Amino acid sequence: MTGWLDAHLVSMVDGVAYGLLLFTLAVGLSLVFGMMDVLNLAHGTLYLAGAYTAYALSDGSWLGLLVALLVGLLVGLAGGGLLAAAVAPLQGRGHLDQAALTLGIALIAAEVMAMFFGAEVLPTAPPGSLARSVSVLDHSYPLYRLVFIAVAGVLAVLVYLAFERSSVGALVRATVADRDMVRAMGVDTRKVLFGVFAFGAVLATVGGVLGAPIIAPGPGIDDRVLVLSLVVIVIGGLGSVRGALLGALLIGQVQTLGVALTPAFAPFLLFGAMLLVLVLRPQGLSSLGRA
Repeated sequence: MTGWLDAHLVSMVDGVAYGLLLFTLAVGLSLVFGMMDVLNLAHGTLYLAGAYTAYALSDGSWLGLLVALLVGLLVGLAGGGLLAAAVAPLQGRGHLDQAALTLGIALIAAEVMAMFFGAEVLPTAPPGSLARSVSVLDHSYPLYRLVFIAVAGVLAVLVYLAFERSSVGALVRATVADRDMVRAMGVDTRKVLFGVFAFGAVLATVGGVLGAPIIAPGPGIDDRVLVLSLVVIVIGGLGSVRGALLGALLIGQVQTLGVALTPAFAPFLLFGAMLLVLVLRPQGLSSLGRA
């Protein structure tokens, strides 16, 4: 057993990095869908926009990364606001209309980005001081991914505290539970919708900026991360920050270990894990430990 762990340690650490990247994407989609009942199929496009921003502005310096993060934040705010405004008239008309609208927006945005950046996957380098490997238990591992794990871990804690342990999170949950009551208290529920949408969009674009050296931008990447995010949501449970984290970490391990051990069957393992969780925990991993 010790020999197996030693042989696959790098893949397991990779799984943590990959899982935390998926968390930054999936948690926003989960909150928008689970709390606001809006199905946003343009979420993967937000990641792609952030990743292209990193490619265009990151020049191997810390300043370049900071500029890319600031621009990515603005892109996320703008994108989230526009998407919220677009789907607002469709509330109450069902998820099919929302899916069709946001999918159309995603296709148009992807084509526009392909016109500007071309049809190739564009490898994105991290800051020069992080573009090296370090020794982790006698294994060589990219330093940037270790730093990403630390940053994404802090981000996960902050998101959890914001939505599960703060008055803002309580307001969002109350809006979901009884929108008319919250409106009667003088709260503009449309602002709550826009705020949650913008927050989820910012997480996706910032995740794209930070994750570009891990999942490089290119045509089709938006679809890939969207599918993975949906799998995470199904496994973790709708509207749960804790569930999104557990689901993302599980999928990260299944994906990286699956590729390392049985590359031909890795895609089947991904959906097999989803099926197993649905059979054992139909409400998702967020129900673990609850009565």
